[in-house]
Amino acid sequence: MTPSDDRSALERELGVTIAPELLELALTHRSWAYEHGGAATNERLEFLGDSILGQAVTVMLYESYPDLPEGDLAKRRASLVSSAALAEVARSIALGDHLKLGKGEELTGGREKSSILADTVEALIGATYLDRGADVATALVLRLVDSLMADPDRFGTAMDPKTALQELAAQLGLPAPVYAISGNGPDHSKVFTATVMIADEAIASGEGTSKKQAEMGAALEACTVLQARR
Repeated sequence: MTPSDDRSALERELGVTIAPELLELALTHRSWAYEHGGAATNERLEFLGDSILGQAVTVMLYESYPDLPEGDLAKRRASLVSSAALAEVARSIALGDHLKLGKGEELTGGREKSSILADTVEALIGATYLDRGADVATALVLRLVDSLMADPDRFGTAMDPKTALQELAAQLGLPAPVYAISGNGPDHSKVFTATVMIADEAIASGEGTSKKQAEMGAALEACTVLQARR
């Protein structure tokens, strides 16, 4: 896939304009930064956007479902802010076309990796907050999750990638997935890599700043691989 430099197209999809330098930063994966002298990455924006996303969705659910108990609200929030949901949103706006990736990620299909797409959505929310303020960032979040709200099926375990992968493996008559975890880097900025194995075959890998995040990314990719084999 050829990357796109047409940022205006992305802004039209988002429904918001973002200062060019912040937009570029939000689209910059660490693989690109590593190959360009340690340039800044979108990870800090991702951290910020994750918090804004969670708050906006929490308030929206609280106001939209006044009769739902806390436990059900928490499950719905988890579904809407999950990596699987955010990756779905990213694909709906062709976000992968705009990513700034290193050569290694390009060669391994980084533009389609659910974990990278989900992280970039959060970074774009963070960039919107810094440039346009809390109200505009909240409005962006609500636009992005609006289509997800229309599908009641996503408020179950299917939006948990690890559970979904286990169920899919069982349907295909395969043994339960097993995850192998490795970590690289100093303790204060360690990056974990998870490889999911099924029947002694390495199906997919994922990365994250926590073991759980890495496993979720690996499970997402493995679901895609197994679905294609059905």
